[in-house]
Parts: sequence; structure tokens; C-alpha cells
Amino acid sequence: MKCENCTKKECSKKQKTDDTQNTLVDTACSNNENEEKSEFHKLASAKIFLSDCLACDNCVTPEESTRISQQNQEELLRVLNLNKKCDASKHKVVVVSICPQSLPYFAAQFHLSVADAAKRVCGFLKSLGVHHVFDTTLAADFSILESQKEFVQRYRQKTHDEHSFPMFASACPGWIRYAERVLGNPVTPHICTAKSPQQIMGSLVKDYFARQLNLSPDKIFHVVLAPCYDKKLEALREDFYAALYNSQDVDCVLTSGEIAQIMEQTKISMKEVEECPLESLFGDMDGEIVRHGTRSDGYLEHIFKYAAKELFDIDVKEITYKALKNKDFHEVTLEKDGETVLRFAAAYGFRNIQNMILKLKRGKFPYHFVEVLACPGGCLNGKGQAQTEDGKPERALLQQMEQAYTTVPVRPPEASAHVQKLYQDWLEGTDSKKVQETLHTKYSASKQTMNSLDIKW
Repeated sequence: MKCENCTKKECSKKQKTDDTQNTLVDTACSNNENEEKSEFHKLASAKIFLSDCLACDNCVTPEESTRISQQNQEELLRVLNLNKKCDASKHKVVVVSICPQSLPYFAAQFHLSVADAAKRVCGFLKSLGVHHVFDTTLAADFSILESQKEFVQRYRQKTHDEHSFPMFASACPGWIRYAERVLGNPVTPHICTAKSPQQIMGSLVKDYFARQLNLSPDKIFHVVLAPCYDKKLEALREDFYAALYNSQDVDCVLTSGEIAQIMEQTKISMKEVEECPLESLFGDMDGEIVRHGTRSDGYLEHIFKYAAKELFDIDVKEITYKALKNKDFHEVTLEKDGETVLRFAAAYGFRNIQNMILKLKRGKFPYHFVEVLACPGGCLNGKGQAQTEDGKPERALLQQMEQAYTTVPVRPPEASAHVQKLYQDWLEGTDSKKVQETLHTKYSASKQTMNSLDIKW
């Protein structure tokens, strides 16, 4: 599928949803395949607009495009139907992990608090046949903590390694794809190696949780409910695949809007759905909804506070953001003895990213760390939940989502009681080799790099 309004002939941007009209039960389950159709009719296919696309020069291969198109509502419903119709030996445990930035969408759509929306969405998913519903906050805890440690390590070795600084956040797949496919070697060594919350959640579900259930990873079908479509592409990365079990850490990514389509098809009112609290990976019904940041996962804030204490023994209680050229480019600084010792920035949206890279290439880059997000406005403004049918931001909805999200309590990642337990029980200690293998990855330039400044936006 080409991007709408795209000016590049070779663009093959991903198709967001498949056009398959019905979900058929696998032939292994029934001799009457044609009779085993889903109750769901054709689900609408979403469009990608040029404003969504960061790496428009053949950013998605034909194989990736095919695999992305398979990550749709029909695939989830197909697996749920398999569990209902097939022999028990073919059943899979269906797990859904919800990104915290998706919950305000349902809160705004159905006039609920974020906490109530979480219970309703969980109840709805379980009514479809989903077995377990988690949120990805615990995975974000790990991602932020590992990013904190890596920043301090890079800072202390900056005089020995020219690629230590600046350090760029690694949680946004749109930014990562752009950096690898378009920007290349001048940028990729600067990207933090910590996995995103989505992919750490994939490791938690397919490794830690699978062992708790005494199952192999391929016996779990793991779905992530996310605010943006680029998360589908992230789930396909080769480094998030277990060849031994022919299993991805995340099998399918569905956006908030795609889940809403299923809700519309069922004609079940969210007000009527039985409330069900989110679970924890430790088997109890947790139900606690917390956040780390304002519009994203709060990497800038938490890394800044940690670095200030570890490097300069300064306790920072509140972050003061200085708005620069626009509302999506902010700066935070730390001073000691009249000298600026830390300078962080948040750069959201392609124009801010492009200006940032221009400064880097010219050798005039003043920042130690940049929280980079592809979507203007941050993760709440993900294109899978906050845009109209013609690809424009749905500003009224986004404002409601932002208001709802501010009511969710903030919890620092180090305050999670479960994290330290998992470091010891799952990862065999914070200094173990398994921490690096499980929570980190590598980002490298693709051969398909081009001059990003040739793209006109």
C-alpha cells in the first residue's frame, strides 16, 4: 500500500489492516470450513498519510508488508475461534498487553475514568475468549531503569568513546525505523540499547510468564494493544524472534482504533460489560493503573533525575521544561556551581527530529539526551487512536485523552515492588549476562539509507 499523498514512487509503506471479509476457522479444526465463519463482517481498513511516514524510501519490504497486513483483528479472532472449535492440543493461551497510553482513548470515547476504562476493556477482551490481560507498565519500568543505567555509563566514558553522546531514546519504533533506514551510521550508535516497553513485555510474557504456566512460547498468542501502527513493524524485528520455537515475542499488535472496531461489531455497550481488573504477571488481580510521564513513558524525566543524583549528587524533585521553537520541543537543564552540567531535550514529530539531526550533523548538538517520538504530541497522539478518517488529528478527542491521563497517578520505575524481584528471580541479578540479552538489543544502519533531507515535508 502506498502512502496517501506520497511523492515518492518507490514508497511501499505498510498496509495497516487486511481486507479479508471474514475469519475462517483453520481447516485442521473442521471439515466444514465454509460454515465456520466469524460473526464479524468486514472491518474497515485504515489509511496511512504522509504525515505518519518517517522513512518513506522503501521503508517496508514486500515481506514486511505482508506480515504487517496479517496483524489485524481477524488474526486475533481466528485464534480465539481455534480455541473454541479445535482439539485442545491446538489451543493457545491468549494474552493481551495494554499500553497505558491506549487507555485514555477508551476513557474519552466512553466517558469513563482511565481506571474504569481499563476494567471495561479487560472485561470486553475476556468476553471474547482472551485468557489474560496485563498492562505494559512493568515492562516500561525495566526499559526506563536500563536506560538510566546506560546513560550514566555513557556519560562516564564519553571522553573515550565519541559515540557515547548524545544518547537518543529507543522506545518509539517510528523513530527507530527512520534512524536505521534513513539516517544510518551517524545516528544509530547514539541510540540507547534498552528495548522498548512493548518488546520487554514480549520477553516477560513469552519467557517468564510462559515458564510460570509450564508452556513453550509458541503455545502463547501474545497481542499488544497500542496507540500507533508502527508498533506492528517493531514486533517483526528479527532480534525479537525465537527460532527454536518459531515464535515472535509479540505475535500481533492491534491499535486502540482496531479494538474499537471489534467493539462496534459486537454491538455491546461498554457500560454493560462486566468490569474485570487487569492482572499482574504474579497471578494476582492487580488492577492498579499508573503512568510514568505526561504524554509518553517519561524517559526524559526519570533519566534526568537519576543522572543528576548519580553523577552530581543533586536531588531533583520537579522538572522544569523550557519550550523552545514549538510545543513539541522542550529543553531541561541542570546547573551546578553556575555551569550547565546536563542538557536534555524532548523532540516530538518529524520536523523537530529533522532539525535535531541537522544540528548533530553540523557538530552543533548541545544535548546529552533526547527523548525522541515520531508523533507530534507524544504517544497519546498515536495515529492508531487520535486521527480522523482523512488522516488529520482529532484534536477534541486528544484533549479529552490528555485530561483523562493527568488523573492517573505517577509512579517512579524504581518504586515498583515487582521489578527488583524479577531482576533477581527472572534475570538472575542486575549484573548478569541475561539482563543484557533479555532487556537490550542492537540498532544498526540499513543498507537502504538515504539523505533524509531530500524528503520534503
